[in-house]
Amino acid sequence: MTALAAVCLVPLARAQDMGNGFLFGSPAGSFTVRGGWAVARAGSDLFAFTTERLTLNKRDFSSPSGDLDLAFNINAQTQIVTTASLAMTSKRSEFRHFIDNNDLPIEQTTNFARVPLTIGIKRYLTPTGRSIGKFAWIPSRFAPYIGAGGGVMYYRFRQSGDWVDFNTLDVFSDKYESDGWAGTANAEAGVDYSLSARFALTGEARYVWAKAPLSQDFSDFQKLDLSGFSTSIGVTIRY
Repeated sequence: MTALAAVCLVPLARAQDMGNGFLFGSPAGSFTVRGGWAVARAGSDLFAFTTERLTLNKRDFSSPSGDLDLAFNINAQTQIVTTASLAMTSKRSEFRHFIDNNDLPIEQTTNFARVPLTIGIKRYLTPTGRSIGKFAWIPSRFAPYIGAGGGVMYYRFRQSGDWVDFNTLDVFSDKYESDGWAGTANAEAGVDYSLSARFALTGEARYVWAKAPLSQDFSDFQKLDLSGFSTSIGVTIRY
C-alpha cells in the first residue's frame, strides 16, 4: 500500500506543480521578457547642437525598448539579476535654416542605439510567496520590489546624409559615427502580479546613468549623455 501511495503521489504532485496554484518546492529564480519605452535624457552638447541645427527634438532620441532578465534567488526575497536591454531609434531630418541650390531640403538620418548589460540586486519588499508543509509553495498575488546594479553599455550614434559647410555654405555628403562601451549604473522599482505559480506579469520603471567619450568625428563635443528613464511591462516565468 505504501508503494502504491507513493506512485500515485508523483503524478499528483506534477499536476499541482503545473496548474493548481502552487509549485512542488519554492522557485530557484526567474526569467523575464519585458517591452516598453526608453526616454533618452539627451542632455549633452551634441544633442543640443543637433536639435538646434536640424529638425529634431530631444524626444526623437527616445524609442521603444526591450529587456531580458535572468534572476537567481539568494533567499526568499532577494535575487541576483542579470539584464540585457536594447533601445534604438532612427530619425530623418533636415536643416532648419538652409536649403540647397535647387530650393530642396538638406536631409540626413540620425541613428541612436543603447545596449546596457548589467548585473544587480533585486529586493522584494513583501514575501513573494509562502511554503505549505515541506514541498508546496504558493505565490503572493502582488510582490513589489526595488533594485540597483551596474555594468557596461554599448552605444552607437550615427549621422549620415547632406551637410552644410558653415564657412563656405557649400552642401556636401558625409557620415559621422561614434560607437563604443561605457560604464553604467541603474536603479529600478517594479511589481510582480502572479497569474499562476509559474507565471507573473511584471511592470518596472528604471533609470540608467552613463556617459561615453565620442570618436574623432565629434572631437569638438563633450561626452555623450546616455542616461535615461524607461518603463516596461512583460511576463515572468519562475523556474
